[in-house]
Amino acid sequence: MKSNKKIWFFYFFIIAILGLTLIMPRDSILLKKLSNQQFETILEFGDIKEITIRRNTKVPTGAVLITLNGGEEYVYYTADVNIIENSLTEKNIDFLPQDVEKDNYMFTIGIPIAVMLSIVIFLVFIIMNRSLSGGNNKLMNLGKSRAKLLIDGTNINFDNIAGLEEEKKDLEEIVDFLKDSNKYIKQGARIPKGVILLGMPGTGKTLLAKAVAGEAKVPFFSIAGSDFAEMLVGIGAARVRGLFEEAKANAPCIIFIDEIDEVAKRRGMSASGGNDEREQTLNQLLVEMDGFVENQGIIVLAATNRAAVLDPAILRSGRFDRKIVVGLPDIKGREAILKVHAKNKNIGNDINFETIARTTAGFTGADLENLLNEAAIQVARENRQFITTEDIQSAFIRIGIGTEKKSKVISEKERKITAYHEAGHAILFHVLPDVGPVHSISIIPTGQGAAGYTMPLPEQDNMFRTKGQMLNEIMVYMGGRIAEEIKFNDVTTGASQDIKQSTALARAMVTKYGMSEKVGTIDYSYDDNELLMVRDVSQNKGYSEAMAALIDTEVQKIVSECYEKAKNLIMENIDVLESTAILLLEKEKINREEFEALFNV
Repeated sequence: MKSNKKIWFFYFFIIAILGLTLIMPRDSILLKKLSNQQFETILEFGDIKEITIRRNTKVPTGAVLITLNGGEEYVYYTADVNIIENSLTEKNIDFLPQDVEKDNYMFTIGIPIAVMLSIVIFLVFIIMNRSLSGGNNKLMNLGKSRAKLLIDGTNINFDNIAGLEEEKKDLEEIVDFLKDSNKYIKQGARIPKGVILLGMPGTGKTLLAKAVAGEAKVPFFSIAGSDFAEMLVGIGAARVRGLFEEAKANAPCIIFIDEIDEVAKRRGMSASGGNDEREQTLNQLLVEMDGFVENQGIIVLAATNRAAVLDPAILRSGRFDRKIVVGLPDIKGREAILKVHAKNKNIGNDINFETIARTTAGFTGADLENLLNEAAIQVARENRQFITTEDIQSAFIRIGIGTEKKSKVISEKERKITAYHEAGHAILFHVLPDVGPVHSISIIPTGQGAAGYTMPLPEQDNMFRTKGQMLNEIMVYMGGRIAEEIKFNDVTTGASQDIKQSTALARAMVTKYGMSEKVGTIDYSYDDNELLMVRDVSQNKGYSEAMAALIDTEVQKIVSECYEKAKNLIMENIDVLESTAILLLEKEKINREEFEALFNV
């Protein structure tokens, strides 16, 4: 810092001298000035070689330049050149008159101008230097780690997490090691260097990592996989090195890399070849996790929902030794999660968390938190005190289907079509096994464009689905279209989403689940992760055109047969179809009890 100040003072001094040199008259710098007495003495006794008088053209002021035979040069400034010329003439001293085109007033104002000019130039240099140094600092900071550090861990512990009991148990060893590593070392045990959390978005992977740090009370480095990404080659690798250097200085500690698939994607999948920035970053991460130098006391936690794209080297033993699958919570887990998120909310006496848990099959922990939050927002908006079951149901519809548009103007014809359409779905939900029962039916339009909805209430969570259950689901999808056809002898575009879902399910049965006798038990499907590996699926389908035609035939057969069976079931319950539609037109929304009562009439 001090050396920089010296350099700037030197620059300022040089600029000031240059400014003075350019602006001030040359005489005032190079020649010795004479006083009145000295000037008279030289004229009287000096050995004068030459005298030149410089007269200003507009005023009588001027300068007398005297050169002696010895080579000395002097200058004398006078207010009236005429007096000097008369005095020299009287003394018979020769002189050379010389007019000056510009006034000599520059001499009097030259110094202030020079100083001002020097200051301006100096400030310009400072601004330029700061911008350059700022750019240099940015360049220097490119390779620094972007991880956020929490010295004493987090304020979240395992008590704040519900529905993930097995996952918490797998992580308790990590916490125990961070608290007391000696007992493991004495037994020759090596704690996993890395733990990778695999699961769908919202299942609680990041929350688990924070809870580990909160339980262990150790420094917690948090960074996203995208924070390593940079256009400049080598920057990501430098950030990895910087991250582990900081971690070593704070060991024992935890490094948490969220969305690690961004940096640890399978090598060779890049369009630019195998020598790009991302792969160099991955290589450095591989070395840091299990290279020649041991990272004692550093445990790396990572999370991803795309395990299929990860490079095999990152998943081998010695790097991510332990893989924990964070799945969707079951009924008990959802109930426990709901109770955790309800602690800071005013819950009404009519709310049954078990019923809500049954209704929310397939919800993640984040979805359940959002469900209660939406209900609380509605209560606050309406200036009420407690969250009721109706608020939960309204929030459920808002999240899954969209906000009900009760103010939307719908023609009576469209309301009638919607009523029969939803009644067709509801009947099949009720009469077919493993797909129902019905929880509620509505013909109120929603924010996602649906004219109405039929909401089932699964009796239990299923780890897998049977062929019969999937066929029943296809039949349920067809129920709305069939009801329209039976009642109006016509069809609408309202079943487009139903047709899409039934076709996708039938194709999965044929190509993925091996549920077609003619196609056999061979996987002809591509999931999203496999599509990343195949650049042109149309040219590399994995099966012939003949097989593609057979697959199409089998899919069409499944959908057609389900359509006919569903139509027969609705015809058998035509009275219920009519009564359900009439009740929907009257009330717009009916619940399970009201709907099931129609079968007993």
